[in-house]
Amino acid sequence: MISESTFVVPKMDCPSEERMIRMALEPLDEVEGMRFDLDERTVAVVHRGSAQSVLALLEPLGFGARLEKSVEAVGDLPTEDPVAEARVLRQLLVINAVMFVVELGFGFWAQSTGLIADSLDMLADALVYGVSLYAVGRAVADQKRAARASGWLQMLLALGAMAEVGRRALVGSEPVEMMMIGIATIALVANLACVALLARHRKGGVHLKASWIFSTNDALANIGVIIAGLLVLFTGSAVPDLVVGAAVGLLVLSGAIRILRL
Repeated sequence: MISESTFVVPKMDCPSEERMIRMALEPLDEVEGMRFDLDERTVAVVHRGSAQSVLALLEPLGFGARLEKSVEAVGDLPTEDPVAEARVLRQLLVINAVMFVVELGFGFWAQSTGLIADSLDMLADALVYGVSLYAVGRAVADQKRAARASGWLQMLLALGAMAEVGRRALVGSEPVEMMMIGIATIALVANLACVALLARHRKGGVHLKASWIFSTNDALANIGVIIAGLLVLFTGSAVPDLVVGAAVGLLVLSGAIRILRL
């Protein structure tokens, strides 16, 4: 009998977790297909055999997965358009890679740890999209190696950003607040463009739906840098820039740790 089991995954909220779950389940011969719901944080798995064998692969990921229900499968899982998905992923990759370079360069020029850390957030997104593109048609082992390499790179850069925050906290810095606000605004526009590209897929393709949530969260990080720039402008203190830089750096670091835990 072929069953459809629904698993609640409380910590599944971005493309990294979705990709890790895919890589964990795809090697299982009994798995026929998967359907993700990022809003409800559930994954439905069509499989042969016991739902416990599927759960046994999900539990080590540390996302808090638990079996909600298991019923006899009826019909097929919805199919995705790989050509359209790859096209949008390439567009997202280019936007995030360009903004990584722009924010990083202006971040050092403006002495802003907020912009530097936010640039790494852009790079983390670009790496996720790059790994998704690389994974198309490749073996699971190749997918895991690519994801692991991106995780280590994210971790190294995040630690570098945190070290820069600490260095500037000790030696002092004078963030150029208007440049912070201007570049963060451009980054916000770029992320909103990503959201617009993904809007039609929000209820569709798995990778793109996850990426829609990811880009929306990134837009909030951009707003945080803008607010920090305004606080620097009105208070004359570099502390708001250091705080937002540390916060975004920790966000990137946590994403890297989640990837490497696979």
